[in-house]
Amino acid sequence: MILKLVNYSAAVFLLTLAACGNKGQQGGMPTPPPVNVTVQQVGASSAFYYDEYPVIVRALSEVELRPQINGYITAIHFVEGDRVKKGQKLYSIDQQQYEANYQQALANVAVYEANLSKAEKDVVRYRELGKADAIAKQQIDNAEANYAAAQKQLDAAKAAVQGVQTNVRYTSITAPFDGTIGISLVRLGTSVSAGQTILNTISSDDPIAADITVDQKEILRFSKLQSAAKASDSTFMLVFGDQNYPYPGKISVIDRAVDAQTGTIRMRLTFANPDHTLRSGMSGKLRVKANTGEQAIIVPFKAVTEQLGEFFVYVADSNKVSQRRIQLGKQINRDVVIKEGLKGGETIVVEGVQNLREGSAINTAPPQAPAATPAPAKK
Repeated sequence: MILKLVNYSAAVFLLTLAACGNKGQQGGMPTPPPVNVTVQQVGASSAFYYDEYPVIVRALSEVELRPQINGYITAIHFVEGDRVKKGQKLYSIDQQQYEANYQQALANVAVYEANLSKAEKDVVRYRELGKADAIAKQQIDNAEANYAAAQKQLDAAKAAVQGVQTNVRYTSITAPFDGTIGISLVRLGTSVSAGQTILNTISSDDPIAADITVDQKEILRFSKLQSAAKASDSTFMLVFGDQNYPYPGKISVIDRAVDAQTGTIRMRLTFANPDHTLRSGMSGKLRVKANTGEQAIIVPFKAVTEQLGEFFVYVADSNKVSQRRIQLGKQINRDVVIKEGLKGGETIVVEGVQNLREGSAINTAPPQAPAATPAPAKK
């Protein structure tokens, strides 16, 4: 009898448990409530922004000054850091030795001119004597050979004069072009060697160049900008820290080939520098105006989510959202340009995106306040 009661109780327990399980399966998981979000309709507007590139300021012409003769610096004719003109004397090298060599070379020319004159007279006289058979033919031949040798010696002496005269000119070092000269690397009395010692560096500064490196994908864009840019255009502007350079630039040269290792190409722009404020070697940023006046899709940056390096927004449709992959453009303050993935008129979620997933139900109305809990009844 006791065994039957136990079996009966177990059977009732199993039936009750099965009934509870079936009730849970029939009811299913509770549907999550709609997510409270803020939405915004996407529209196209004019996008005025700038792309920025690291830039290095360069001189269009820059040369190291080196002596072409050996000697000692005897004079410095400029103020360091000053502007110099083409042909202006900059350095003087001791020329006493070269001047002495020059005078000696002139004296040698005079000697060879005298020898040539004597040899010429001998030839004329011997030829006349030869006509009368008053002199041997060999003497006439010797006179003519001496005359030819004297001519060659005179030519060599004149060439030596030109060489020594060139060395005398090299004792004065002049500016090859208009520009700014730097700090002198030598002082008075310094011994310098031909082609070895660097005296100074001079560089041009108006106009001045700015070099950038861009990806090869942008070659077509910059080629169009090169042909369309005007002298007064603000397409290319320089920025140094928080200061904008007042004069616009233009593309001067696009390099002949792409660097195969980096996939980039070098470009050079020129800028007016009438105040000489830009100096070679300065680094800053080049601002290139992009999409001026064109219509573009611009959305708040906070509406964008990132997953594994890809960017998405949630597009609202009939109180539900779907995830849309997009391609970002330039960020403008708190907004960002959308290159691909959205079109005007669509509605996206701008707040509450962190609580969404594909297909989530949304509620764009303000969230309701929680209901008040009734007070317990008094006994």
